[in-house]
Amino acid sequence: MLLTQDKNNTTALLQVEQLTIDYAEKTLVQDLNFSLYQGQTLAIVGESGSGKSISSLAILGLLPSILKVSGQVKFAGQNLLGLNQQQLQQIRGKKIAMIFQEPMTALNPLHRVEKLIGETLLLQGIARPQVRKRVIALLNDVGISDAEQKLKRYPHELSGGQRQRVMIAMALALDPEILIADEPTTALDVTLQEQVLNLLKDLQRKRNMAMILISHDLKLVGRFSDEVMVLQKGIVQEQGKTEQIFKHPKHDYTKNLLNHDFGQAIHVGSEHDILTLTDVQVRYPIKSGLLNRVKDYVVAVEPLSLTLKQGEAIGIVGESGSGKTSLALAIARLIDSEGRIQLENITLSELSEKKLRPYRHHFQIVFQDPFSSLNPRMNVEQIVGEGLSLQGICKAEIQRLVQDVLLRVDLAIDFATRYPHELSGGQRQRVALARALILKPKLIILDEATSALDRTTQRAMVTLLRSLQKELQLSYLFISHDLAVVQALCQRILVLHHGKMVEFQTTAQLFSQPKTEYTQNLIAASLL
Repeated sequence: MLLTQDKNNTTALLQVEQLTIDYAEKTLVQDLNFSLYQGQTLAIVGESGSGKSISSLAILGLLPSILKVSGQVKFAGQNLLGLNQQQLQQIRGKKIAMIFQEPMTALNPLHRVEKLIGETLLLQGIARPQVRKRVIALLNDVGISDAEQKLKRYPHELSGGQRQRVMIAMALALDPEILIADEPTTALDVTLQEQVLNLLKDLQRKRNMAMILISHDLKLVGRFSDEVMVLQKGIVQEQGKTEQIFKHPKHDYTKNLLNHDFGQAIHVGSEHDILTLTDVQVRYPIKSGLLNRVKDYVVAVEPLSLTLKQGEAIGIVGESGSGKTSLALAIARLIDSEGRIQLENITLSELSEKKLRPYRHHFQIVFQDPFSSLNPRMNVEQIVGEGLSLQGICKAEIQRLVQDVLLRVDLAIDFATRYPHELSGGQRQRVALARALILKPKLIILDEATSALDRTTQRAMVTLLRSLQKELQLSYLFISHDLAVVQALCQRILVLHHGKMVEFQTTAQLFSQPKTEYTQNLIAASLL
């Protein structure tokens, strides 16, 4: 149940008036106006690059100085836009906290969970024993089991859902009055999305916080927000009660965002085998003792076998921690595995790294988090063309091929000179896809490649992937928690649960006659 507000008797916690953000001669956000009340959830929705995230960053004074911010952001009688960095530090975390979009990027990889959450408390002068108790309490509040054991873990030792919960605990450490949640469920499976948002709403009720929810997922917004603001290229197209806008959208742009029809997967007629897996298994060693000897193993993927045809897409689905990414990394020969991995007539699993190198362009992987996988020191042209430069192709030809592939993934040619930090999440993912496509692979492994994209961009990406699949006879292994996208692209679906293949059948059969309760629950959660 959503929280209601009596605005006639309540003073707004946050008042944003005519917020405008300019970059050189271009206006990125124009005349943003809204009021946020205690206990209320305002959702800001729109396509990738519409200005959602930079609007929230502007509130906290976190935008780079090259962006000009004007208007007013009033909190407790102060215009936050007029405060210096030292004054803003008294607001950030204490009064207004933020959960960032990509926890793996936002969490310091060199710090353990205890320090990540407790650092702000230590800076307040709280003694270490009290800080530890507070951190454990926060971890319990955000639903992390065995909280005390998690204190010594680093971000890379946590699942996606656990990292997101640690981010929430960090944001709540100083009891803020306003929580800004920027795509808090982007990379999570449908079950975890439900858990995290229910958790946020529960914490919001207990603490009577106000929340700004930034999301491209309109299904979640419809269930977890009181009011909605729809942004398109920095301009507000619609604004009002969530129920009203969802039932009676006035603007075509809003109607398009609410359209969840991704089309149908294409028919594949080829019988040519591109990829064959035979008893592929992934185990991670557990080491201990002074000599760091292997004590035991954690099984990430139990032995499984499958064959992928030319031009076919196989979807791999399952909850966070089910082994999807481990399987993808094993196939791409980025981690060790057991069993046989064969690409056409090449047995990849038998090749050393040196002997494998000439064949790597035949199979490419697009990672879940493009911001982490793109070199921040290289521009788009260098990133996309890097693989070709290693093949000795001349610079002029690389430039031409980069321009061609950028157009193919619906990016303008002038994107070639931009750097990753100048791109939106959706644009970065297109660059990652372009980097894979330019090498003309036979197989592309897509690990949550559409999870960070809004519905409109997802639809465009799925259409693009289908077109490339048909035109180039590309084969895909498509890992996703979004069953609607999987259904629209893949001919067959593999369901993983705790590293074990629990189901593998055609897409139509899986949705009409799921064999296991686990699959039934996944499908039910995706339809909410």
